Amino acid sequence: MRTKLPARLDQTWSGLKAICRIERIRELKDRCSREVIYAITSLDPARVGAAGLLQLSRDHWQIENSLFHVRDVTFREDHCRVRSGSAPQALAAIRDATLNLIRKTGQKPRPAREAFAEQKWKAIRLVRTA
Repeated sequence: MRTKLPARLDQTWSGLKAICRIERIRELKDRCSREVIYAITSLDPARVGAAGLLQLSRDHWQIENSLFHVRDVTFREDHCRVRSGSAPQALAAIRDATLNLIRKTGQKPRPAREAFAEQKWKAIRLVRTA
């Protein structure tokens, strides 16, 4: 973590306190990938520390991976053309409720959605017993 910021960045982002470099290594069965990202923050590095900033980044990605990515992969949310009024929020709430019901069954979201599409009576039974 840098303690002295370059002047040009301090002028561009008021309140900037730290620049963080995070290296991510992802290991799959057949390959490994490495990614380096940089983040800026208004948090004081003396108060938060490198470990605290890393934890904040991990917490952010945990939300992304457990909710937003799942909603997009399972329900193709990014492909939805509903964009006006309160309909987008209503559909998001329905998707969240559906994910919660699926997770309570102990199933993975995508296979469960496909199984419920094939056997609609199981989906209805799940909603009625919830």
